[in-house]
Amino acid sequence: MGMEPQVSPFLRTAAAHAWRLLVVGAAVYAVFVVLGRFHEIGVALFLGLVVTAMLRPVADLVARRLPRGLAVAFTLIGGIALVLGVLALVGEAVAGESTELTREFRDGLDRITAWLQRPPFRLDPTALSDLHTKVGDFLSSHRSTLLSTAISGASHLVQVLTVLALALFTSIFFIHSGDRQWTWFCAQLPDRLRVRWDLAGRAAWRTFTGYTHGIVLVAGTNAVLVGVALYFLGVPLAVPLAVLEFFAAFVPLVGSPVALAVAAVVALAAKGPLTAAIVIALIVVIGQIEGHLLHPLVMSWAVRLHPLVVAISVVAGAIAAGVVGAVVAVPLVSVVWSVHATLREGGPAPARDVG
Repeated sequence: MGMEPQVSPFLRTAAAHAWRLLVVGAAVYAVFVVLGRFHEIGVALFLGLVVTAMLRPVADLVARRLPRGLAVAFTLIGGIALVLGVLALVGEAVAGESTELTREFRDGLDRITAWLQRPPFRLDPTALSDLHTKVGDFLSSHRSTLLSTAISGASHLVQVLTVLALALFTSIFFIHSGDRQWTWFCAQLPDRLRVRWDLAGRAAWRTFTGYTHGIVLVAGTNAVLVGVALYFLGVPLAVPLAVLEFFAAFVPLVGSPVALAVAAVVALAAKGPLTAAIVIALIVVIGQIEGHLLHPLVMSWAVRLHPLVVAISVVAGAIAAGVVGAVVAVPLVSVVWSVHATLREGGPAPARDVG
């Protein structure tokens, strides 16, 4: 009788963990495949939850004086009016400055061209003129391609409007009776799972709500700082650039520098290198304020993630699902960690650093 091969305990343990990790990886991959196939629904539900996290406290307050249905309708209509008002303000600012902005950009490009021709760059004037000619020829030769791209963009607009409509529809029910829906869902589970699922769900919602409120406050603060700074620097489109900064701040660590880089380009073309350098300095200053002051203070009631975890989450989300993935990644990781901590401790998870 042959002797059985001896396998070290370490190898046995490693093999046992390895096949379990493969199963978990396959399950996670399958979930992402399904989400990718129905990503419009996932985005709509995420937006619906964001709207609910922001407007549910307002609806609860209004419901003290009005019936629940009227309170929800009043809150949603007020929120929509506020968003449309901001968009109208941005459109009016762009339309009001379009003529002056065109002239400033033209003069700014001439100043940049002259600046590049002086030391230390000493670029050949003919090379710059050739670049302008090549850009014009490219636009002329690819006009049909650009037109087809614009037409295809119209179909994407329809998809965006559909997602927004579904998000609004879901937020109505979440705001009106989201707690009753969660209670009904838990009631469908076996008795031995109800308590744990209820703990996990409440921890997830508490963390998601805290993160949403915090990131909106951080984004609003960044937008005000940027708008005021650009206004006093005389940079055109200060209001639209501040709104861009607000939405860009929803992508932690990455969004604000990108938005301020756009502002720096506008400042360079309209006001010259000195103003652009000041705007670039703002990128560093606002980044320090956001990372060392706003996030630690504002996010204290939610799970605080280590900057390395945030960076990896944003990059992984962007690789998996583009801009949407970058926005969703950090709150998703926060919620998952909060649920894990709550189930491990058997109660609500206190705010803590991860990583």
